[in-house]
Amino acid sequence: MKHLLLAFCLIMGLGLGHPSRAQEEPIRAVISAQIAAFEADDFDAAFAFASPTIQGMFGSAQRFGAMVRTGYPMVWRPDEVTFLALDQRDGLLWQDVLVRDRNGALHILEYQMEQGPTGWKINAVTIRRATAGTA
Repeated sequence: MKHLLLAFCLIMGLGLGHPSRAQEEPIRAVISAQIAAFEADDFDAAFAFASPTIQGMFGSAQRFGAMVRTGYPMVWRPDEVTFLALDQRDGLLWQDVLVRDRNGALHILEYQMEQGPTGWKINAVTIRRATAGTA
């Protein structure tokens, strides 16, 4: 009985500790669609991919778009986008994305994803400059 309980706990822990492959495709589709909306200057569409928390912080697609243009120019006008790992960190799902900006600089963007009643939404994005060995 003790062995059965241990095996069950290990199986459940493995299943809950890592995001599933089934989550990758819809999460990547949301991020890709938002980037495409930014490239088209369709800030209403881009804003729709943001979580209710982010939408509440900015209040309008126009304010959100202005923030992205100035604070995330590599997302507004990327040269190249490559999806990296989808990880669970502190109970949250983070999709790492390698972005080459128009000047050739590499950035890793960490997208915090949140699943809501209408699907996946972007709840936060942090930027870090990629190291030389990232590409």
